[in-house]
Amino acid sequence: MSRTAMPKHARELNGHINSSNKRSKTTYASFRPNKIATAEAAAAVDADMPLSKLEAVLECSVKHPETGDSVVFWMRMGDLRISDNRALSLASAHAQEQGIPLIVIFALSPQDYIAHDRSARRIDFTLRNLSKLKISLAELDIPLHTFTHTPRRTMAARIMSTITDFGCTNLYANIEYEVDELRRDLKICELAKAQGVKATFVHNKCIVEPGVILTKDNRPYSVYSPYQRNWLTALNGNIPHYLENCPKPQPNSASVRKSKKFASLFETPVPAAVEGYELKADDSKTMREVFPEGEEAASQVLQRFLTTKARTAQFGAVNPLAPGAEESTKGSRIMKYDQDRDRADKDTTSRLRHSVYLSSGVLSIRECVRATMKLLNIDKVEGGRTSGTGRWVQELAWRDFYTCVLVGFPRVSMGRPFLERFSAIVWEDHQAPEDSTNAAEHHNQGNDAEVLRRWKDGTTGVPIVDAAMRCMKEMGWVHNRMRMITAMFLTKDLMLDWRVGERYFMETLIDGDLASNNGGWQWCASTGVDPCPYFRIFNPYTQSEKADPTGEFIRHWVPELNLHNPSESAAKKLGYPLPIVKHADARERALRRFKNPGET
Repeated sequence: MSRTAMPKHARELNGHINSSNKRSKTTYASFRPNKIATAEAAAAVDADMPLSKLEAVLECSVKHPETGDSVVFWMRMGDLRISDNRALSLASAHAQEQGIPLIVIFALSPQDYIAHDRSARRIDFTLRNLSKLKISLAELDIPLHTFTHTPRRTMAARIMSTITDFGCTNLYANIEYEVDELRRDLKICELAKAQGVKATFVHNKCIVEPGVILTKDNRPYSVYSPYQRNWLTALNGNIPHYLENCPKPQPNSASVRKSKKFASLFETPVPAAVEGYELKADDSKTMREVFPEGEEAASQVLQRFLTTKARTAQFGAVNPLAPGAEESTKGSRIMKYDQDRDRADKDTTSRLRHSVYLSSGVLSIRECVRATMKLLNIDKVEGGRTSGTGRWVQELAWRDFYTCVLVGFPRVSMGRPFLERFSAIVWEDHQAPEDSTNAAEHHNQGNDAEVLRRWKDGTTGVPIVDAAMRCMKEMGWVHNRMRMITAMFLTKDLMLDWRVGERYFMETLIDGDLASNNGGWQWCASTGVDPCPYFRIFNPYTQSEKADPTGEFIRHWVPELNLHNPSESAAKKLGYPLPIVKHADARERALRRFKNPGET
């Protein structure tokens, strides 16, 4: 299933509102993917998990295919790198063993981008990295062939047709864990077996792959703390496996460039943009500055986090590799992470947990953990709560956890709350779920559209919320604590459907990852796994003082203001809007509706 609950009238009202995205209104107008499953359909998928089905099918795949003319690695949006890439490494070894060339393909799928609410910024970052990868692979005499395909329902057939043209009998790829993608790969396996092709799909996204860390009754965890403890035990119990540094691909024979079948693939261009996902010139410039492409840049960003101090000047839309970083063994950002991780008024975080480098696979998550071990000169992974390194490793474990939730409870990728009892919550917005009790009676398109617009534009009259939303709109990224504050404000203070915010984040952020984004939104909305209890509602003003004690974050992003909670007279004098809602009143409304789902 695709993302997020969007009734027809909601799609018509809002369309794709991200100002960075100049998507044509007619290009894909006829494509309207189902964004929400019924509770019954979602429960059926939970009971017959797609990943389990894929793993079973792979066990029955072609064992000994004939030697073909090539081995193909199908690169995907989550593994845009050459180093430490498990499926690419395996494909290269296989090609070397058989003495045939390795071919890399990448399929652009605009309908999938619509279905998953991909941002134009993410597509642009993908294309920039593909351009770099094409050059790097060509230096190894390995061609990268990029093509665009629609409709997405025939993607499996297109992949098989393409590799058949290449005389390929062995296809390799890393697993994508969303329901749609797993179903596509199941179809690939079916077609491959019929054609005598061996399809090999392997785990690469997580440190500890889904299905390893289970409860005593052999179920996926839905609570993070016990999951993390078992995750760390499993990891330290088999470091060579879980932190394997997969070899880089070996060069093809230079003769591949003279092959009638493959020579032209070296000339296949990587498009500068995907239609409908073009960035405006100023946004494109900002994204290139703030998120430089390539494995080398990603590695340098990681090293800066490990070895340099935080700087106030670096928390805005600036190049993360700008000169002036101060080296420090004991005062680096990772060493101070346990103390400073929630601070938004300087670059205390790595920008890596919520990072386009990890979500796009430009940087290996295994390398992140290996780097911490090297930094501390230890042979076991430090994952405790009392050290900066340990707390950061725990953040990486959250990424694994949310991916395991996506696999173990696939309904969360089908527009459903993990806690189905909250599907009856009455939201104030016109985009409330279609199956919510009394939903039709509680949408005021005019007023609610205005409330939602002010949240997106950062004009709610709540300084920390407005600063965070403006930061995200300009940078395509915002600190994790700011994501939590703005998400809780939308779902509890404004009482708007969490899926509205989830979708906006995906359409705006450069690092949108379905598992982490969904997990974060459902946590804030108290509908997900291990959620924030519904009665724990962030006070945005006290949160502001904790996350931005110096006020630098607010001053930077809301220049007309320098206060956490301005009085009515001060706000009017400064030209700043009054709060869109009174927190105390909103809190009472949220408590009432969550305590009695379906009531107003």
